[in-house]
Amino acid sequence: MDLNSLWFVLIAVLYTGFFILEGFDFGVGILLPILGKDDKTRRMMINTIGPHWDGNEVWLLAAGGATFAAFPEWYATMFSAFYLPLFLLLLALIVRGVAFEFRSKDQNPQWRSLWDWCIFTGSLVPPLLLGVAFANLVRGIPINENMTYTGGFFNLLNPYALVIGLMAVAVCVLHGAIFLEGKTSGELRAASHKAAVRAWPIALLLVITAAIGTYLSTDIVTQLGVNPGMIPLAGLATLALAGYFVRKNKTGWAFLMTSGTILLTLATYFLIMYPNVIVSSTDPAYNLTIYNASSSPYTLQVMTVVALIFVPIVLLYQGWSFWVFRGRITEESHLEY
Repeated sequence: MDLNSLWFVLIAVLYTGFFILEGFDFGVGILLPILGKDDKTRRMMINTIGPHWDGNEVWLLAAGGATFAAFPEWYATMFSAFYLPLFLLLLALIVRGVAFEFRSKDQNPQWRSLWDWCIFTGSLVPPLLLGVAFANLVRGIPINENMTYTGGFFNLLNPYALVIGLMAVAVCVLHGAIFLEGKTSGELRAASHKAAVRAWPIALLLVITAAIGTYLSTDIVTQLGVNPGMIPLAGLATLALAGYFVRKNKTGWAFLMTSGTILLTLATYFLIMYPNVIVSSTDPAYNLTIYNASSSPYTLQVMTVVALIFVPIVLLYQGWSFWVFRGRITEESHLEY
């Protein structure tokens, strides 16, 4: 494996880590006005993700930074093509972060309700937009010979991309509901279980629809063949098993299965793309690849050394933070995040 392929894989790992870890944060935020019937319940829900949400977002920042450094042409074309969606994504994440910090500054119910809805919106928009973005990267966008996007905003809102966006939201809701069930107790845990049971068939339906759409809208047959292999099929299997474990009240196994679904789904998308990083719908000759979009070999060498030093430190620290805050949130918890 050359350094171009290595960094393609590392960027895939960073996006996967983001969707697994921030995915349950988004799910909890979306469920906040649905399951949070009173202020105490909403406070409990926020407390489950309070110690982790900002650290989980770092995975997205790291993925963006790695893309900029390793594949600057990919970064430039992608941010040009997705300028408005990425602006809205950034705005949603900022509003969400502010809401977490400002919510507890005033006891006024209207004040808290305002920030609760900001958390909901800031949790709903990112998975929707990121799903749309990934779908377009795989499906293809109009790019000319200068690696310049020649389409408009509505080119990105095609049916396939919207289905993938909705699928991302549904899987995050299921992932978040299962996380809540494992992190809470009492009435909130029971409500989270019911939410997971109801969210599972919706997520499964959208994943199956997305799989069909992928065969109709991308070059998956060219890249992976009619039989896509074990990775995509295992993604469907893990989601089916998640529903089984939810009904058996085996929360840990259910959470592991939804994490596996996210991992295998993203692995499928990156396998379809490789060695492309953006598919051109104008002409396959204009595709951006890991070679024509990459930095110099020396840059990739330096980045590899830096990553080998600092990535293990970051992983150890984040693992330690999850271990420290591994306990359940109860009605007697009075933590404010």
